[in-house]
Amino acid sequence: MIRRIIRWLVSRGVSDLVLNLHHLPATLTAVVGDGRDLGARVRYSWEQPQVLGSAGGPRLALPLVTDRGSEAFFIINGDTLTDVDLGAIAAAHAASNACVTLALVPNRDFERYGGVVLDADGRVTGFVRRGPAAAGSFHFIGVQIAQASAFASLTRGEAANSIGGVYDALMTARPGSVRGFVCDAEFLDVGTIDDYWRTSRLCAAREGRAGSTVGLRARLHPSARIVDSILWDDVEVGADAIIEECIVTDGATIRAGANLRRTVINAGSKDS
Repeated sequence: MIRRIIRWLVSRGVSDLVLNLHHLPATLTAVVGDGRDLGARVRYSWEQPQVLGSAGGPRLALPLVTDRGSEAFFIINGDTLTDVDLGAIAAAHAASNACVTLALVPNRDFERYGGVVLDADGRVTGFVRRGPAAAGSFHFIGVQIAQASAFASLTRGEAANSIGGVYDALMTARPGSVRGFVCDAEFLDVGTIDDYWRTSRLCAAREGRAGSTVGLRARLHPSARIVDSILWDDVEVGADAIIEECIVTDGATIRAGANLRRTVINAGSKDS
């Protein structure tokens, strides 16, 4: 997924990247490296030992993201896919003189997603929890552009959040400093297993890959039957095993004769 996001960024002219790391950092560094094969320059900022939050992470990375003299930088969530126009959001941000600009779409699933509230001029006036209060709000789709000054007052290495913290303080101190960029961009989530399943199938269909998806170094016995499943890397499937509508994660081994349907198999589970 991170390689998909990087390819998208590079295709839109954004190639100087800093990846924020904490949990299992080797899983990202191993597949991205320095980003050269993707046309990018990739460096890393590691939150350690504690998770620093949605504002503390950017604060820690400020020396890296501003070392070429730019005060504005994109912040891209690593768990969503979108096709938002980065050039358009950057232009809107520059024209408004905002500290932060959030990419938004109408919140059509407000029972599931909390929302962003805007005034008639596109200024963010608040954030609401999912449910009836979020009806008529906007959904943040994981792309924003911010000025370094939005985070500069934070203590480097201390945890802080953007929504419910830094951004709320900015809006109070200077109304209009946090703005929304409303668009009709596509938004694909992987926040739940169902989300991940739908997104994976959609990507496979668009790329002409019908049926199952099989990752790198998979070892499948010729007698095994794989039906509409997603197999990650380093997966081994034994003789006569049947895997139907399953997700099999990195390093899992499916025993010979197993019959699995609509389940997630991790390395070390009873079926692995």
